[in-house]
Amino acid sequence: MPRKPRIEFAGAFYHILSRGDRGEPIYLDADDCRMFLATVAELCDRTGFLLHAYVLMLNHYHLLLETREANLVAGMKWFQGTYTQRFNARHQVSGHLFQGRYKSLVIDPGSGDYFRRVSDYIHLNPARAGLLEGSPPRLVSYPWSSFHEYIGSPGARPRYLRVERVFKSFGMSREDSSARKQYKNRLEKKALEATEGADGEDWSEIRHGWCLGDEDFRRRMGELIENNIHLHRRESYNGESLRNHDLDCAVQLLQKGLECLDISLPDLRRLKQSHPKKQGLVWLIKGHCVVPDEWLLKRLEMGHRSNISRAISAFRSPRDYERIALKQKLHICTD
Repeated sequence: MPRKPRIEFAGAFYHILSRGDRGEPIYLDADDCRMFLATVAELCDRTGFLLHAYVLMLNHYHLLLETREANLVAGMKWFQGTYTQRFNARHQVSGHLFQGRYKSLVIDPGSGDYFRRVSDYIHLNPARAGLLEGSPPRLVSYPWSSFHEYIGSPGARPRYLRVERVFKSFGMSREDSSARKQYKNRLEKKALEATEGADGEDWSEIRHGWCLGDEDFRRRMGELIENNIHLHRRESYNGESLRNHDLDCAVQLLQKGLECLDISLPDLRRLKQSHPKKQGLVWLIKGHCVVPDEWLLKRLEMGHRSNISRAISAFRSPRDYERIALKQKLHICTD
């Protein structure tokens, strides 16, 4: 059965879920969790994503994401691939880390209580899984969720995390110490109910649905799916997914890199695919932007796709003096 294309549009909200391959853990220790969150921070920097809630469970994760550009697919491809590479390198293993495609539930944040329900669902995951400590069990005892950032000092909050919309969904017009205390007490109460099996919420739409919203929102999302399928059959869906944010980032970095290396694009294109300058620009762009390989292959005349991975490998830990010197110069382009 063919896969449905993802729903992508500027200003979209999603509940993202992905599980470990064969149900195995995707974090083996606290350092893996910190590495995961550092990769989330990079994802938000590269794509413009905003994160509204998260929780890291043993063999899966949940994110409540907002995409300011229509670039969910490219961003998540970079994110899961990058974290997998870092996990495998750290533990000296190889192979898949995640189980197939991530699940994305598109959410209507502007009507009903959909946004509140998804944020609750995410933050209460450890309670439903029986992972809380204390007597009575406390939600604050679980360290790997954004619940701590919600109830803690705003100054210690990660720059990519936004709490305003969730607080607003609870009828709180502004975030202050009173709002944070109210939020904490409410969630702790619901967490205790969940651990006692008295959680009255129906989570089936979040667990099994593809869209969370009123009838009009679901109709509009259905039309987007139909349009994307139509575009896909005309073999133009991939071209449509090359979004402004990603392309602008790549174009700007390419121009900075060319100026830094004192070479024109036509001259660069004439170099061999293995030339250090050409490899360096591939490493620069792929390391800081989310763009399809096809864009680099055509723009820089890189030949076969395998030349991109070779270029990145050559500059990840360069051993020859020329590439070491070029890598140091190219770092300036990201300042």
